[in-house]
Amino acid sequence: MTELISRADLEAAIAAGTVTVVDALGGDYYAQQHLPGAIALVESEVAARAAELLPDRHAAIVTYCSNPACANSEAVAVRLAGLGYTNVRKYREGIQDWVEAGLPVETGVSV
Repeated sequence: MTELISRADLEAAIAAGTVTVVDALGGDYYAQQHLPGAIALVESEVAARAAELLPDRHAAIVTYCSNPACANSEAVAVRLAGLGYTNVRKYREGIQDWVEAGLPVETGVSV
């Protein structure tokens, strides 16, 4: 199982610019709302797009999806670890928890 990160620690890392956040929902869910600065990367695209989107295999990366019942963030984290990424954690509570805490989100599609 992937190491977890708390909302408070993730919020601090985002504010400090020390983490790359990966939205494992993608598509319309990502366009509707995502954590600040998050990139969209779903499990089926990890092998093809990880090197382009995440060139530093030792950088801090946090995956998330909708809530603890969603398995997407774990699936993406496991795939990244399998490709040699060494510092991948998971925000298990997901965007639902983030929004309920009143924290900011972004909208729109990734480039």
